[in-house]
Amino acid sequence: MGNGVKEGVVRLRDDAEPVLPAHVSSKSDHRQVLSSLLSGALAGALAKTAVAPLDRTKIIFQVSSKRFSAKEAFRLLYFTYLHEGFWSLWRGNSATMVRVVPYAAIQFSAHEEYKRLLGSYYGFRGEALPPWPRLLAGALAGTTAASLTYPLDLVRARMAVTPKEMYSNIFHVFIRISREEGLKTLYHGFVPTVLGVIPYAGLSFFTYETLKSLHREYSGRPQPYPFERMIFGACAGLIGQSASYPLDVVRRRMQTAGVTGHQRASIVRTMRTIVREEGVVRGLYKGLSMNWLKGPIAVGISFTTFDLMQILLRHLQS
Repeated sequence: MGNGVKEGVVRLRDDAEPVLPAHVSSKSDHRQVLSSLLSGALAGALAKTAVAPLDRTKIIFQVSSKRFSAKEAFRLLYFTYLHEGFWSLWRGNSATMVRVVPYAAIQFSAHEEYKRLLGSYYGFRGEALPPWPRLLAGALAGTTAASLTYPLDLVRARMAVTPKEMYSNIFHVFIRISREEGLKTLYHGFVPTVLGVIPYAGLSFFTYETLKSLHREYSGRPQPYPFERMIFGACAGLIGQSASYPLDVVRRRMQTAGVTGHQRASIVRTMRTIVREEGVVRGLYKGLSMNWLKGPIAVGISFTTFDLMQILLRHLQS
């Protein structure tokens, strides 16, 4: 290629896609997909495990008629610790891992692929997409991951709000739901999930990619420091989760209707019931302050881990 570049590879910054000769492009594509899957899986596992006690507490409030407050939330955490032990705070986390690992792997890998495809279509490189395609890449990635892993999300929600005696393990949840409520129940709440994922994933990836792009432009450094990535990810999580939160409450209520005494109903009917019984703010935004605590932490860890793993794997491959 000339210009002193060895082996026909153009050197780019660490988070860019290397331009490879045609005879190795196919092999490189497979490596990139595997790298994204591995990095995404680890990112999701670390992020969700870090905030699992807060996540479980939030779900318990979402699916009940109890009024949420920070004081009540931490009282519930303390009560659970005293009566069920320290590790009970992570009850349902095994189901979360079974869902989150494939979900995060698929979401991050799909996002890289959608960026590449949209970049080719619009004539841009993936990380330099204009705003609307950048938003679309995130929304499509979230929708793809949610569609492929939804039953695991429902199982995890059931385990989080029920006592240990009701469901002994993940497989027991699947068996009981199939026998007692029918297989279609495994996708109950799927529509509000997808409707919530579109703004959540779209805005999260859009915000994170935009902040990284602005950082490169104004700082003069090609790579943000890890703590800067954490801040960018925290901002992304805060914006994405705030935008989609009412639909998150609705889907949790629908997912757990069979075990919490609530009547199984459509999205609109479920939303109306919540508003009628608890009000708009106290009902549809119940637990949002808890999400403002755990969401930025989880998303910050997730995005940072994914980026750093991608950089590490590229260095190892080179």
